[in-house]
Amino acid sequence: MASIAHIGYGYWGKNLARNFSELGVLKAIIDPDPKAAAAAAAALGVKAISFEDMLAAPGIDAVSIASPAEMHFSHAMAALEAGKHVYVEKPLALDIGEAERLHAEALRRGLTLMVGHLLQYHPVYVRLRAMVEEGELGRLLYVYSNRLSLGKFRREENVLWSFAPHDISMVLGLFGDEPSHVTAQGNVSYTPGIADMVTMQMHFPGGGSGHVQVSWMHPFKEQRLVVIGEKAMAVFEDSQPDWEQKLKLYRHRIDCSGPVPIPEKADAEAITVPRSEPLRNECAHFIACVDEQRKPITDGVEGLAVLRCLQKAELALRDNLGHQAAR
Repeated sequence: MASIAHIGYGYWGKNLARNFSELGVLKAIIDPDPKAAAAAAAALGVKAISFEDMLAAPGIDAVSIASPAEMHFSHAMAALEAGKHVYVEKPLALDIGEAERLHAEALRRGLTLMVGHLLQYHPVYVRLRAMVEEGELGRLLYVYSNRLSLGKFRREENVLWSFAPHDISMVLGLFGDEPSHVTAQGNVSYTPGIADMVTMQMHFPGGGSGHVQVSWMHPFKEQRLVVIGEKAMAVFEDSQPDWEQKLKLYRHRIDCSGPVPIPEKADAEAITVPRSEPLRNECAHFIACVDEQRKPITDGVEGLAVLRCLQKAELALRDNLGHQAAR
């Protein structure tokens, strides 16, 4: 079984380290704060080592990276060059060119490169995606995803880069394609140059469209994915506290036989999905991909597709904010 070193014992890194430890594969902790690394290692029953020592350690064959986003490329590339399999939290990198280099290096060396797009491993999303792929909703017309809350405000990245990768990943997964056109609008309210609300639109070659709204300046938490198909509609509401109510199917029909389309409404059907922890599923998937030489669901190709959407949205957002400032 894979032996993993984890980099970055911060807010999210603690969760990754805990899961890899509970799965029995964590061997070492790396953190720029020696005291934090030592305390974490003691709590998890592993070693605290330096990044350089990890690269040279023959007993460690994979690395999990939850360092600041601007360090993802350098940490991931050094690990790949040292022959380590790599799991890296989203985003894969902050630059398309750097992400392409990571993907190429992993392919060249025959190593696993996996991106932490967590919701691809949520059992409710997995069920919803299967429903779409099996044709239960019919041809997709429109998908929208809201990820809204109050805080945590960032200074190093805007809400698009902080929140939207998960939603973009889900939308692309449902359409099975990349958009041909991306637009975005946003608002800067508190920190100069840092958008705290962004709405982006994606238009797909097959005619469907996607809409993502993200904000950390919202009065309550909302995490909702709505999927509109020709035959039925579905809602994945992750902020719904009742697990049994997280996925609902609406078999609404639109009668187009007359001069005006008429909706024929149906009651909501709660879809039963076995419960499991998305992060545990994601960590177990990485281990299985390393051990069995399988391609991850969120591999370098998927990570690059999400980054291309993010980059297009960021350029559109800057243009939009520039026009607002010029008024």
